[in-house]
Amino acid sequence: MSATTTQKIDPKGVTLWERHYPGPDLISTRTFGFWLYMLTDAMVYAALFASLGVLSHVVNLAGGPPPAAIIDPVYAYGETITLFLSVLAYGYSMVALKSGSRGGVIGAMLVSMLLGVVFLGIAATDIGHLFSRGIIPETSGFLSIFFTILIYHALHILVGIVWMLVMIAQIARDGFTANVVYRLINLRLFWHFQAVIWVFVFTFVYLQGMVA
Repeated sequence: MSATTTQKIDPKGVTLWERHYPGPDLISTRTFGFWLYMLTDAMVYAALFASLGVLSHVVNLAGGPPPAAIIDPVYAYGETITLFLSVLAYGYSMVALKSGSRGGVIGAMLVSMLLGVVFLGIAATDIGHLFSRGIIPETSGFLSIFFTILIYHALHILVGIVWMLVMIAQIARDGFTANVVYRLINLRLFWHFQAVIWVFVFTFVYLQGMVA
């Protein structure tokens, strides 16, 4: 045992708390609040996946097509690669942020945003193709939850794209202020969270549907 842990300390000379509170750290506090939001969003997704597990049973098909008949793996693979590349591009923008490169952050974010648009384009094409075949949410409970999960996730991607546009404008106007930095950090968390959720969508909606 070291001497520092065995030496005697006078309690009167120990500072147990700061007499002048410096105030909360802006970035840490707001990032923690955003984590709380993502936890609530994760619970919504958990409820949706639980509903999918129940409604994908043959009893709930209501005469409609089974999962294997409507899932096109080409669209799913395209969306997966596009979204993961978009997350990677946003990661490069965070690297540029550490070096203080305004152009690097904006450039990488533009690439990430464009890949997000491509993801939405693939998703819209997939859903439009199903609609053209008469496969609509009203057909069965399974199709209702199937389209709900896909559209709910796509809406999150749309929010992320709009958020990136706003951040690009703020970076160009204000530079790396405390408000801009914490928003960039929260956007990073949000964008990575969409990729994590997509892993579950790809697994439970597409892969499990194809082998069902």
